[in-house]
Amino acid sequence: MTAHPLLLMTGAYLLELVAAVYFTRATFRRIVGALAGGVCVGVMALGMIVVCQALGWWRLPFASTPYLMALLGVGLFISCSPIYLITWRLARRFGWRGPAVFAGVVTVIGPPRDYMIAAKFPEWMVFSPGPAPILADAVAYLGIVLVGHAVMRLVAGAAGADRLARDGV
Repeated sequence: MTAHPLLLMTGAYLLELVAAVYFTRATFRRIVGALAGGVCVGVMALGMIVVCQALGWWRLPFASTPYLMALLGVGLFISCSPIYLITWRLARRFGWRGPAVFAGVVTVIGPPRDYMIAAKFPEWMVFSPGPAPILADAVAYLGIVLVGHAVMRLVAGAAGADRLARDGV
């Protein structure tokens, strides 16, 4: 993969972020919270990528230069930010159970998704055999949801305290 497809995917995720802002009726504070969560998780995910590559669990052949790793970081930041607008809404509607179920579902479906993408596009990502890469990928997804949501909550406040929150949740 070169910079061009990475920029195209980042642009598509930016459109997704705009749609999430619109459909979740996000306030400025929630948007800032989601972006803060995206930045924290982008840095965390880049760190996990570097560590897992060093351990030999997977490698990203396209991210061979600092420029492409920086583009990947921006892509991760933008692609993760809409998640936190959704988890915030789930928290507002279902309390802590909403984001917890969401995190569980993402943790289960994330690794098979990544393995399918890696099988189709080996120039993007290659997994090593064994259970360790699968578990590391699942932990990465769990961290992406929980850490990003926690940062969003720190910045935007508790979902239940929102003026649109339902009584009794």
